[in-house]
Amino acid sequence: MSDIEIAQQAKMKPIIGLAKEHFGIDAEHLDPYGHYKAKLSLDYVNSLGGKPDGKLILVTAISPTPAGEGKTTTTVGLGDAMNRIGKKTIMCLREPSLGPCFGVKGGAAGGGHAQVVPMEDINLHFTGDFHAIGVAHNLLSALIDNHINHGNALGIDPRRIQWKRVVDMNDRALRNIVLGMGGPANGYLREDGYDIVVASEVMAILCLATDLTDLKERLGRIVIGYKADNKTPVYARDLNAHGAMAALLKDAIKPNLVQTLENNIAIIHGGPFANIAHGCNTVTATKTALKLADYVITEAGFGADLGAEKFVDIKCRMAGLKPSAAVLVATVRALKFHGGVLKEDLNRENLGALEQGFANLERHYRNITEHYGLPCVICINHFTFDTEAELALLQDKCGALGATCIVSKHWAEGGKGAELLAQAVAETVNRHEAGCRFVYDDNLSLWEKIETIATKLYGAAQVTANAKVRAQLAAWNGDYGRFPICMAKTQMSFSTDASVKGAPSGHTVEIREVRLANGAGFIVAIAGDIMTMPGLPKVPAAEKIDIDENGRISGLF
Repeated sequence: MSDIEIAQQAKMKPIIGLAKEHFGIDAEHLDPYGHYKAKLSLDYVNSLGGKPDGKLILVTAISPTPAGEGKTTTTVGLGDAMNRIGKKTIMCLREPSLGPCFGVKGGAAGGGHAQVVPMEDINLHFTGDFHAIGVAHNLLSALIDNHINHGNALGIDPRRIQWKRVVDMNDRALRNIVLGMGGPANGYLREDGYDIVVASEVMAILCLATDLTDLKERLGRIVIGYKADNKTPVYARDLNAHGAMAALLKDAIKPNLVQTLENNIAIIHGGPFANIAHGCNTVTATKTALKLADYVITEAGFGADLGAEKFVDIKCRMAGLKPSAAVLVATVRALKFHGGVLKEDLNRENLGALEQGFANLERHYRNITEHYGLPCVICINHFTFDTEAELALLQDKCGALGATCIVSKHWAEGGKGAELLAQAVAETVNRHEAGCRFVYDDNLSLWEKIETIATKLYGAAQVTANAKVRAQLAAWNGDYGRFPICMAKTQMSFSTDASVKGAPSGHTVEIREVRLANGAGFIVAIAGDIMTMPGLPKVPAAEKIDIDENGRISGLF
């Protein structure tokens, strides 16, 4: 069966009863959205402050390939397995974006028999969080142009506005637009553009804010542009925008509770991309889960060079989180792709390509253990086409690294198929003290932080940028020098060239643009040709999605 067919046969339980059964949460603390999803009240979240924290486990992956790796599937399967072996566990996931859902990647609710449900709701509008984030972002956009239209008392230079608009869809036609056409009644004529919602600073702010007060203060700190001197910033609070923006987000900040196919609780909240944003679910969700469960399994987007690095250097640094271990997900098929095998040939045994592609896994593993300072269990997400010889070779090579490597069958068997993985992870967590190392020191200059990430993690020989970018970073060092870096680059490679597989070294990373995310509290460094508004492929996934006369959806995966 397809993922959606499996999900549609799930025997879900009412979420209010599950929350009470598993964690003693009374119905009065939940705002239900139907029977199977609910938001947790902030009053209840705040009431948990005095409880001890559970153990935090990060699930990350090798560099993504068209073959798929199954990071979310592994997070769900591992969480179900941990609960099966008697470990009280919650999974914390990101919310899917409609852009990739209708584009090429598909949904993000897991797969096979390791899914969160209701799958259609989660992958489509869910509880409206992304809608609220998009509206809050675009309210600020509208207020900027309205202020200029009515006399521009703040002296905003229309040529130096940094704040674009957003929509939660892949739409390349909106990357660059012109506003105000049709005469003075339609505002001030200027260039603008759209980003996807998951690249919005409002998304990053929601995911890093600790409460409503912090959320509103961060929204007020957003730099929307500059005055004519190109030095004096204009903030969202100067437009009195932050109060209304926070009001629009009053429900979006509350964590969302759903369940797995095995009726275990999962929290799904926030969803910044990891290639163009910081790639982690909300701090609120993670901290709440740590107070409720003995073990919390969370994921970070794309490969360990992106999501895991930002999880450590941005999320853990800001929120004071101390992870206990990491799980690095790989598949035989994906590693053969990194070894040069074409997608259509991945189901054939190829030990030579597997050995060559292993370099990608090895670098990610060494980054996790040596640079992030986390003990790491390698999970081989099993596919039916994997041969015994391939699995044996992979386990031998992992053993030579000194790594624990588990072949897990959660996609086919759910939590039962991941019990060996769960035992290995639990043993690893219980043997090690919680905590991680940051890749770079706060006191380095912004440019030095970028260089450190590129050379330490990506294997780059050098980092380059034009004089304008270098000057901008130098100017920001005074006020924002302690900010962490959010690298925006292709997820498909350690380099900035998506076609370069394996573990390239000696390449150059070019920083094309830098952006100040003052409310979020980091600097975005855009490398290579990465787009903050993706486009749809030639045959988008949307063409396969349908609904019948009974309201049953098909083609969603």
